Amino acid sequence: MRGSGRDLEALSGEIVECRACPRLVEWREEVARVKRRAWREWTYWGRPVPGFGDPRPGGLYVLGLAPGAHGANRTGRMFTGDRSGAFLYAGLHRHGLASQAESRSRDDGLRLRGVFISNAARCVPPDNRPEPEELRRCSPFLDRELGLLRPRVILALGAIAWQSALGAMERKGHALPRPRPPFAHGALWRAEGGPSVLGCYHVSQQNTQTGRLTEAMFDAVLERALALRSSS
Repeated sequence: MRGSGRDLEALSGEIVECRACPRLVEWREEVARVKRRAWREWTYWGRPVPGFGDPRPGGLYVLGLAPGAHGANRTGRMFTGDRSGAFLYAGLHRHGLASQAESRSRDDGLRLRGVFISNAARCVPPDNRPEPEELRRCSPFLDRELGLLRPRVILALGAIAWQSALGAMERKGHALPRPRPPFAHGALWRAEGGPSVLGCYHVSQQNTQTGRLTEAMFDAVLERALALRSSS
């Protein structure tokens, strides 16, 4: 395994053992204990979820909000086992970034090429809303992951991911304009000597089933991200 892969594996081990946020620890474990009826035979993961993907530097880094209660909090892999993941991985597969269009479990054979997937918060939060302090406690994991992967493009899924990505750039020493660039679907901010940050509506069921984010819209953003990656 290459150096960055070994370091990412060590970081993942630290993430999985984290208990820094009492509210999130209590909630993730309660969800894993109570379960959803459809998944009552599953042994839920119920821990922080590490990033997943191609460990080679210089790729595309997809940043979401937090694990899904009965998706990643159940399966232990980012965007795996729920409709958000189904939409995301199908899009990645259409662009040759994923070996298959479905993501069902950690051992389903899915492999990513040139893309790494992560979240601003590594534990499932109540109502899908991590508190600012919880995001702050999680931010060193984000900073270290970005430092190891050195992506050319960060695709931020939603406003919180966008702000988290900009915060990571600022902590890295990149000067941000004031006020900070606002989130919008298709918004772009380029760090001088660093990655481009590209905004996209989150792939949540709420967005994809209402038509706020369509496959065509997501494909267009992915194509732009890949073009930015190639031109960096």
